[in-house]
Amino acid sequence: MSSSILIPEAFDKLKVIQYEDRYAPDFIRLNREWLEGFGLLEDADAKHLNSPRESIIDPGGQIFLAVEKETVLGTCAAIRHSIEVVEIAKLAVTPSAQRRGIGRLLTQTAIEYAHGMGAQKVSLVSSTKLGSALKLYESMGFISKSLPEQLDYISADVYMELVLSDNVSNGR
Repeated sequence: MSSSILIPEAFDKLKVIQYEDRYAPDFIRLNREWLEGFGLLEDADAKHLNSPRESIIDPGGQIFLAVEKETVLGTCAAIRHSIEVVEIAKLAVTPSAQRRGIGRLLTQTAIEYAHGMGAQKVSLVSSTKLGSALKLYESMGFISKSLPEQLDYISADVYMELVLSDNVSNGR
């Protein structure tokens, strides 16, 4: 059974739920749609798209889906890299539902998940081709940092972090 978060009236019938295997085709579709649209689909994406449970959830992460009237409109993954670090990845919202705040809602849900897991920071890699996404991340407090030397994605040219200060100061 999936957990779901019911969203206030601003989103009417929208709810955010946790991944279930039956949503794998939606996870793949939404991510392929934007990755291919921006020419960013890489071999490194295959691991997460083809085996989301094994590559994201089983190691301690989670995938969140925005669902409205039984239709999956968006997705965002929280990938646990260590006790201290969770990466936000695979944020995608179907074009017809963009500009409704769904990306922000999914990102905030992933941040809250990371915080609840005791992570000290949330990281992400992105591309300068994704201007709207970068503005979203900046508005949520993410700060651009130097690219790590080892990256799985060739097209990634942006690295950002958000420090979860409560978890750092409390030693969680």
